Amino acid sequence: MSYPTWSDLNSPSIVPPLGTREARGVGTAALMVSADPDMALIRQGIGKWQSRAFFNSSLLVKEDDPLGMSVAGPYIGAPYGVMLLESLIAKGARAVIVLGWCGGLFPDLSPGDLVVVKTALADEGTSRHYMDLRGDLPVVNADTRLTAKLVDALGTAGLDFQADATLWTTDAIYRETPEKVAWYKDKGACAVDMECSALFAAAAFRKIPIAALLVVSDSLARADGTWDPGFYRKRFKIMRKQACGVAMALTGKLVHGF
Repeated sequence: MSYPTWSDLNSPSIVPPLGTREARGVGTAALMVSADPDMALIRQGIGKWQSRAFFNSSLLVKEDDPLGMSVAGPYIGAPYGVMLLESLIAKGARAVIVLGWCGGLFPDLSPGDLVVVKTALADEGTSRHYMDLRGDLPVVNADTRLTAKLVDALGTAGLDFQADATLWTTDAIYRETPEKVAWYKDKGACAVDMECSALFAAAAFRKIPIAALLVVSDSLARADGTWDPGFYRKRFKIMRKQACGVAMALTGKLVHGF
């Protein structure tokens, strides 16, 4: 029998998030970037970044606007992603955009396609520490208003994307079995990742709006049941750059209010 995590949701943690012990701010808006290649693209963008160590990741702030926005990453998995999110919030972030990759579960989602996540099905162990998820199908939602802003930003940029997507978030990338894929597809999931449900749950617990833009990097939907990696395809690389641009621009706008 495991500890009933839903029983102490109103109790403070003994260990405070990093940030309550350090006064250096990160600005009011933060972009969390899960993939290191996307962090590299952002580092190469316009303007100079000031880089700080941030757990096993980096925290970037603009040298000419240190209290405007920040970028944190890379990260992988729900527990580590939530560690970064908690610390960004403790340091002053009041709105968060998530930029990551996902695997497509249907043939109509190909590497390079963009997905805006509305709902995440929690198949990981972190979100239950932030929400009461005792139901048969634990569901966690992104912030509605911030997600609408993300949709508008993608539309303004003239990009095609899958809106209102339901995502399956798992802890075990190497246990995405045919049975699990079929089960989560039947529940409405069109893609799979490793962080969104936990990030959404932690943000809701801290009363911080969060929205997620994911780029399809691979597919689990081949007719023969084999995996289709698309990490090195030209379209995937092009759309990653497009996604980075939209996510950066939107995060910058959030600095001025949400």
